[in-house]
Amino acid sequence: MICGDLSDKQLELTERLVSVPARSRGTIYFDSCGGSAYVGLGLAALIRLRGLDPLAVVTGECSSAAILPFAACRRRCVTSHATLLFHPIRWQSEEDVRIEEATEWARHFKLLEQDLDQLLARMFDIEIERLVAWTRPGRFVSGEELVEAGLAERLDLFSGDVWKQTANFRAH
Repeated sequence: MICGDLSDKQLELTERLVSVPARSRGTIYFDSCGGSAYVGLGLAALIRLRGLDPLAVVTGECSSAAILPFAACRRRCVTSHATLLFHPIRWQSEEDVRIEEATEWARHFKLLEQDLDQLLARMFDIEIERLVAWTRPGRFVSGEELVEAGLAERLDLFSGDVWKQTANFRAH
């Protein structure tokens, strides 16, 4: 389960992804508002580098940095009620920062933002223009919209056997 703020759970989430055997299949449930882009990138990298093949299921929200590990999963499911917030990277510092450091952070974040946009577009296998339209200035995308865009499959919470639906997705 990837839930809550990724930054607060970085060690726990990283340990979980490293503890399963390489090339494992399974299910990762998402209900996260995001957190640090670096944590999201790290989780996505572990999923890909370890050859993991999880079914990603958004149970509520999968926003901001949590979209990175979600996109890293080849098989994705959402309910029509799921919510994903795409937005540009936000930087904040609780420390006194000199102008030179702030300038360097701005330069770095611009490059990181462009790189992460390209990475997400490749992992989702969509045109960068569609991703940028969602990201700037920021947009809530529903599960239904994600399904219509071909980026996930729909889970119907009110069907006779939701478990069977996810079992079918896991089997593919």
